[in-house]
Amino acid sequence: MNATVVGADGLARPAWAAVDPLLRDYYDTEWGLPVRDERGLFERLSLEAFQAGLSWVTILRKRPAFRAAFAGFDPDAVAAYTDADVERLMADPGIVRNRAKIRATVTNARATVGLRADGGLAALVWSFRPATTPAPRTQDEVPTRSPESVALSKELRARGFTFVGPTTVFALMEAVGIVDTHLVGSHRRGTSGVWPVSG
Repeated sequence: MNATVVGADGLARPAWAAVDPLLRDYYDTEWGLPVRDERGLFERLSLEAFQAGLSWVTILRKRPAFRAAFAGFDPDAVAAYTDADVERLMADPGIVRNRAKIRATVTNARATVGLRADGGLAALVWSFRPATTPAPRTQDEVPTRSPESVALSKELRARGFTFVGPTTVFALMEAVGIVDTHLVGSHRRGTSGVWPVSG
């Protein structure tokens, strides 16, 4: 099942968003819509890093706990976290207890704060928007990285970020509307306002 699936509501979605109610709601109301604020982008970047090696639905189910654990993803608050906070989070069963990823979130909060003097995280991330966006008809045609995600990954690393490989960064770009990888035929294709329906 690689093409779109028409749900009971008559709307076409990719197979990954067609069954689980949490994924369907995320797909219908959030995924691929533009996120241009610092906190919103820091949250999405953090969650994408935690998702590495796990299913996205696992992260979505834990999202309220992640928000509680990381002060609503306020970069200033997370940037002030200490080793004691890392240990506290390692004991929190509501989140993914991965020390490297927890430390990366703190590191990335500090890098986010540091970027403010140079235009900020949102301006940097959105500056890597490509000239065109993919127009996949099946899930197999959806790329997992791009020249822009490779370049943005390199730039973020140069700015002190970690857990920002090209695949993670491409997933971020999809999630916040920088590229539109909604399948052609999906009811969400072209709804971001960033890209035309035709792609």
